[in-house]
Amino acid sequence: MNERQQLTLRMRAAAMGVALDPAAADMLLAYQALMIKWNRTYNLTAIRDPEEMLVQHLLDSLVVAPLLPHGPQTLADVGSGGGLPGIPLAIARPELQVTLIETSSKKSAFQQQVKIELGLSNVSIYSGRVEDYEKKQSFDGVISRAFAEIKDFINWSGDLVKPTGRLYAMKGIYPEAEVAALPAGWTVLGSQSLAVAGLDAQRHLLTFARS
Repeated sequence: MNERQQLTLRMRAAAMGVALDPAAADMLLAYQALMIKWNRTYNLTAIRDPEEMLVQHLLDSLVVAPLLPHGPQTLADVGSGGGLPGIPLAIARPELQVTLIETSSKKSAFQQQVKIELGLSNVSIYSGRVEDYEKKQSFDGVISRAFAEIKDFINWSGDLVKPTGRLYAMKGIYPEAEVAALPAGWTVLGSQSLAVAGLDAQRHLLTFARS
């Protein structure tokens, strides 16, 4: 693995409060390499440049790692696409048990290959619609990254989270209109402005709970 890439990733992650050991950094870069390889056929992402991928996929996913509850947690990543943010979080926070939920069978196949090649025993994959996931109230948290409007995310995913669990929506600019249209029975616990190392763009993490 390229030592310069590894050092860059670890330094930028550290600037966001995420401590990566060399093995975790290597695993993240191996994941990125698989994404580049599969992207030629499966169109996993419109981003092709490895440096942009590192910032806009890896670091953009890792930035929320310090904000999730500490200790063993179950986390579902809804609409995970190529495995973002779920796979980077599973690598950086190995105590998390992460379930990736994705409707595209091609993207789920890629996730399965990543799980096998990287030996990610803390990752599970469900290929199907989030509305059809049968294990209700299974997760401490459910997260989405640029997945859907907040009201749809909550309506589709709310049943998956435990009564005391949390929903996490990763957004760009603070979505005032979406927050104003919050479904009944849910409340905003907080909104955190995020600074992604190397990215000059607004990012926010919104946390929701049952009211």
